[in-house]
Amino acid sequence: MPQPLLECSDVSRSFGGVFAVRDVSLAVPPGELRGIIGPNGAGKSTLFNLISGHLQPDHGTVRYRGAPLGRRSAHRRAADGIGIVFQAARIFRGMTALENVMVGAHGHTRYGFLAGAVRWPGQQREERAIRDRAAEALARVGLAAWAHREAESLPLGQQRQLQVARALCGEPTLLLLDEPASGLRAAEREALAQLVEQLHAEGLTMLLIEHDVTFVTRLADRITVLDLGEVIAEGTPGEISSDERVIRAYLGDGTPAGGARA
Repeated sequence: MPQPLLECSDVSRSFGGVFAVRDVSLAVPPGELRGIIGPNGAGKSTLFNLISGHLQPDHGTVRYRGAPLGRRSAHRRAADGIGIVFQAARIFRGMTALENVMVGAHGHTRYGFLAGAVRWPGQQREERAIRDRAAEALARVGLAAWAHREAESLPLGQQRQLQVARALCGEPTLLLLDEPASGLRAAEREALAQLVEQLHAEGLTMLLIEHDVTFVTRLADRITVLDLGEVIAEGTPGEISSDERVIRAYLGDGTPAGGARA
């Protein structure tokens, strides 16, 4: 087995004495698409925030590329190659789609505000390179034609693709997708699923949280199931869909997990 790109070992986080995540361990090898599912309040988003650095664990260790991340900030983790697409569409208003995507490269810039104000040659070269990278990311998600439109004018489905493009502009090695299909119509969900499949085929390692278990089982290589902050099952989509613990955690009535929604 290759060394895991991401590894969580006995990671816990509590709020007000109540565990949101408790002793969670998982290992994700390079190139895998790992689904993270569970009922509401299972701790899925808290786990993502612990991996991305927006929260710090009370105890346990998160390792990336074999090295502990410690208390490394979310900004530094993004610069190290951990990208995240949040559930809510985070669009910078008053900016074009291309400008929104360019923001995703901020962790890789060398020149600061002064260089930008003075327009030093090195800063200008860097800006051109970032613009080219952003255009490439937009094309990669199918939004090249939308590059110069105001980002807030895009439909929700395209805004979600825009967020993926912005994350890709940061050149991630690991991409966290936090309920990216939430609120999308059927056609938009299908377009998003095809985009995720494309990125998976290109070898990008991804973690996917999604309410719709059917959506996850279509895309994921393996699935980790959380309930009340703890891992209750892990396996292939086929194994998870027939696991009695998963069925009980979702509905408790014998309904197959593939028909449940977290």
